[in-house]
Amino acid sequence: MTVGIRDVARAAGVSTATVSRALGKGPVSDALREQVEAAVRATGYRPNLSARRLRSQSAQTIGLIVADIRNPFFTAVSRAVEDAAYQAGMRLILCNTGEDAEREALYLRLMQEERVTGVVFAPTRRTAERLRPEDFPFPLVLIDRTGPPGGHDGVVLDNVAAGSALVDHLVEQGYSRIAGLFGSTSSTAEERRDGYLSAMRRHGLEPRMRNVPPDAEPAQAEVARWLAEPGRPEALIVSNGLILMGAVRAARAAGVAWPGGIALAGFDNEPWTELIEPGLTVIEQPVAEIGTQAMGLLFDRLKTPGQPVRKVVLSGRLIARGSTGRR
Repeated sequence: MTVGIRDVARAAGVSTATVSRALGKGPVSDALREQVEAAVRATGYRPNLSARRLRSQSAQTIGLIVADIRNPFFTAVSRAVEDAAYQAGMRLILCNTGEDAEREALYLRLMQEERVTGVVFAPTRRTAERLRPEDFPFPLVLIDRTGPPGGHDGVVLDNVAAGSALVDHLVEQGYSRIAGLFGSTSSTAEERRDGYLSAMRRHGLEPRMRNVPPDAEPAQAEVARWLAEPGRPEALIVSNGLILMGAVRAARAAGVAWPGGIALAGFDNEPWTELIEPGLTVIEQPVAEIGTQAMGLLFDRLKTPGQPVRKVVLSGRLIARGSTGRR
């Protein structure tokens, strides 16, 4: 059962008003304050910080739940969300799920226990499919991944267009055996795969696709297998920066140069993609805008809870480098 201030007052043998003054640094003696603090420890009482903030009209707390903080995309988005929270005088609780649905459920419960004002969330496909607004006492804004239509506000990239753009670019460069390696846990990778598929069919080319956990190590192992097979792809499109890193490692380990041995293209314009010669072709995502827009949607939802659900779709930018040089 939840321990309340009355339980603390009973344990300390004082009034609830005295407990409030002692915990709020009000005018009580040191001995009485210690008596109340001892009762707090004995009962396990945790102050309702959310209620206190609402009463005082002071700073509130935003939750941010990301899929993989090692992914530079989420690092950059987190910075933008934190900046917006700081400018609004709000605190931020950051949780990293590692693309694990069980950890997502754990952290959503934590946000309820902490009584946060709202949550910005990048869910796995499994979790996104069963998110319902009525299940949470706070608004959710989804980033990078989508949920059921009409469920929650969200900010995403136009992933279908981005996947198609990479195929179109490679075809223009003279490639036809174009393979795709996509993450297995998110709607984002699924949409990028859909874009790849539609563009391949539009060009009359045969798709060659595989799925992997969205991390460098499994991607490296899968690309290594692909490179060792007869009739390996001429070009490879991957769905995020960590998978791209794994693909680069696999090509290096196999002694396969790019673009001579295989052309490489992917997502996220991180500094290392430019520094590795001859540079990697990527779709640059507007990461700062994703974070800023998400916080804007959250603030709007807090001001007007009954407004229609909104989904902001942003465009990526193709940055062509040497890894997809003309065949």
